[in-house]
Amino acid sequence: MEAIVIDNARRAPWNKGNLTGQKPPLKLREIWAIRIRLQLASNTKDLAMFDLAIDSKLRACDLTKLRVSDICLGLRVASRASVMQQKTQRPVQFEITEQTRASAEAWIRAAGLSSGDYLFPSRIHSSPHVSTRQDARIVHRWIRSIGLDDAAYGTHTMRRTKASLIYRRTKNLRAVQLLLGHSKLESTVRYLGIEVDDALERAEQTDV
Repeated sequence: MEAIVIDNARRAPWNKGNLTGQKPPLKLREIWAIRIRLQLASNTKDLAMFDLAIDSKLRACDLTKLRVSDICLGLRVASRASVMQQKTQRPVQFEITEQTRASAEAWIRAAGLSSGDYLFPSRIHSSPHVSTRQDARIVHRWIRSIGLDDAAYGTHTMRRTKASLIYRRTKNLRAVQLLLGHSKLESTVRYLGIEVDDALERAEQTDV
């Protein structure tokens, strides 16, 4: 028992040397910089994953477990989808833009996926779909590809990006709350990293 305790005590934490805390969202020009690089590289899988990560605002644990049937009606990607969140066991809806529909359909065709298949299958035989750890590595690769310090970003960057853009454009905090699937407005305030007083003032001025 003593040997186990000593071994655990010496084991370095998984995030040693990494920046922790809230991960910043991507700016619009950064979104397009990554998207264009993926398009030029003809990386259909990563492009579909990137576009869906931005549009869906899903946590990595939900994004990686998407099945084709979650976003498709027949052979076509729908303009809206609804997913049950693993963390909260609450459904959340999201819009799928034309850009994302096109990239997702291109990936589904290229991979020969059918309705019941995972949308992003893993290359590792022990896992039927891309894991959250793999997803994190992929996100860091995207960030590095446009010259940003990937230590400052993470999978929550993808979840936060469109939510932040929507809030900046509309100041509609309650709408963003629904889009993120948060049960409490305070969670959305913290997640967006905005001032509480400003958020509450905006919420009071917004009809929903």
